[in-house]
Amino acid sequence: MVEALLEKPITLFRQGDIDGALADLQEKLGSNGDIAELHHMWAEFANMKNMEAQDDVIPGRKIMNAYKKAMELDEDNMEYIADFASFALECRRIPVAVKEFQRYARRLELEDIPVDEVLYTASRNLIDAIEVMDPSRQAPMIQPWLKQALEWAVGALGYSVEDAIATLSADD
Repeated sequence: MVEALLEKPITLFRQGDIDGALADLQEKLGSNGDIAELHHMWAEFANMKNMEAQDDVIPGRKIMNAYKKAMELDEDNMEYIADFASFALECRRIPVAVKEFQRYARRLELEDIPVDEVLYTASRNLIDAIEVMDPSRQAPMIQPWLKQALEWAVGALGYSVEDAIATLSADD
């Protein structure tokens, strides 16, 4: 059933009609508000529309709420957590983004999955956001975020923090 609901907006999107895809999803959400995939796809398409327009044509809060609704309806979907966290980071909602990426990282850990590409990319984007806020990277407020970004980056390279420190400290 879900696949049938997603077919038309995906087709419209592939044809370059993002407005049509969003309108179709919005209409379907009216009678299918309990389907996480619809909320997630609407949020993804709305975010793409804003990126394409290089402006907040659709209010960020509305997009954020759609991601949250998808996560609320399907708490186990790691893609929803990662996409919401990435969007929060794009919006410079750094505390929210870090909290959600940490939740994502805990889920990876529970499934015995090493740090992945999502967290590696998050670490780079988090550093970029930090540099906008404080180019010196010295503000006390950003230190926990900076540490977290470094841990994710090192982890994505296959190192524990301790192993990375040992490797970097070793005399050649």
